[in-house]
Amino acid sequence: MTGKDRFRSGIPHWVHKSVARLDRLLDPYFVRSYSQEGEDLLLRRVLNGQTTGFYVDIGAHHPMRFSNTYHFYMLGWRGINVDAMPGSMELFRKVRPRDINIEAAISETEQVLEYYMMDDPALNGFVSEVNLEIYMKSGRKLLETRPIRTQTMRTLLESHLQGVQEIDFLSVDVEGLDLQVLRSNDWKRFRPRFILTEAFPPSAAEALRQFLGEQGYRCIANTVSTLLFSST
Repeated sequence: MTGKDRFRSGIPHWVHKSVARLDRLLDPYFVRSYSQEGEDLLLRRVLNGQTTGFYVDIGAHHPMRFSNTYHFYMLGWRGINVDAMPGSMELFRKVRPRDINIEAAISETEQVLEYYMMDDPALNGFVSEVNLEIYMKSGRKLLETRPIRTQTMRTLLESHLQGVQEIDFLSVDVEGLDLQVLRSNDWKRFRPRFILTEAFPPSAAEALRQFLGEQGYRCIANTVSTLLFSST
């Protein structure tokens, strides 16, 4: 946890909300984005101002930094945050107490995989060889690896979704293994209205479009690295 994270974790949620309210008072056209590429604002647009709802964030990374869900948490939404990084949920429990915060790894089948921890935690994950090579060439450093047992998205949702809870949107960002995570869901039982998924490397986009198309979704927008799908 960085010094900035420690500082933020000690600030009550109502303070963050008051600052956001002040921003809007000073500039009524101001809308804050916490996502890496404005994905939360894309969702805000297609959700037509929906003020309450439920999300699932696989590869949540941080309660605020690069978060596709924090914008909605600030509006009053709640959901499930999942990340495999050891100790990652400590900060989530402080900053996002309304949410269900789970330290867990998701993959296509239950197995033990090698978890790569980089010098930037946003890049942590069960990184493919292609992605790891890209990171190293860009000057990133591999700090350590750890074997971690995974579970499927289906198992996780069965354990933590209450009753017939509708999922308004699913966000998946797991550094190149996004398709494997999506394949681990039971699409007949758990059907988010919208799906954000990272397409990295860019060559992964076509396989994601094809798979989610087979599940009844169509791609309606994208950023540089993320695709947004809607249930048809």
